[in-house]
This record gives sequence, structure tokens and C-alpha cells, in this order.
Amino acid sequence: MKETDIRKYAGLMKELGLTGLELTDGTGTVRLERSLPYRAEGPVYTVPEPAPAAQQAAENRDYISVKSPIVGVFYAAPAEKAESYVKAGDSVNKGQTLCIIEAMKLMNEIVAEEAGVISEVCVTNGQVVEYGTELFRIRR
Repeated sequence: MKETDIRKYAGLMKELGLTGLELTDGTGTVRLERSLPYRAEGPVYTVPEPAPAAQQAAENRDYISVKSPIVGVFYAAPAEKAESYVKAGDSVNKGQTLCIIEAMKLMNEIVAEEAGVISEVCVTNGQVVEYGTELFRIRR
């Protein structure tokens, strides 16, 4: 594969927010991976800012929607036979672990950004989730 093609795909990955891409052609296979910025508290995910009208509508809701920041496998508990981190009706504090999303063999803890009560768990244990999939609804 030509270097110009690889650069084109790398640019496309950045544009689409992808962290991995595998390409196969007649000459072989190329796997491109990039990492997201990281800080001590965890990965930093940049998300486009919503339009002002959409932002106001979101603030007026009586719940907070916790969405997946990455593509991966949703795990409700730290181990197969362990109790879930949270379930509907549980009170949560800011910074409390809600679940784990496994992406490329890395376990990423998803934490509550605000305190509240879990009103709904929107996905099932072991489900593959996409970027932006609603995981939980937390009542304020």
C-alpha cells in the first residue's frame, strides 16, 4: 500500500473519530491505530458542542443521559459473577463507577458526571455499544 493512501486513511480516521482501521489489498494488510489524549482521571474524549437550542432542551430534561464515549463491550459488573456496579433505583455520586466498556482489551470505567438516581439501565450486560449509545438515565 502506498504511503499517500495510508495518510489518506489516517486523515479519514481522525475526521470520523475512529481509533482503529484495518485495510487489506493485494500487497498485504495494514492496521492503523491511534490513541485518544489521556489524563490522570482517564481518557479525554472530545465531542462536538451541541447547538444552543439542543443544549437548552437537554438542560430542561429531568434526567441525565450517560452515553458511551467509545465503541466496545458493555459490562455492568467488574467480574462475571460479581454484582452490578449500579441498577435501576440506586443513588449514585459524582465520580462513581457505573460500568466498564471493554475496547481493544482495555477496560474503561464509565463514571457518573453528576449525582442522582439511576432511573434506567438502557443496555444489557455483554452488549456491543457504539459511540453515543445511551447507557444510563440518571434522575437529578
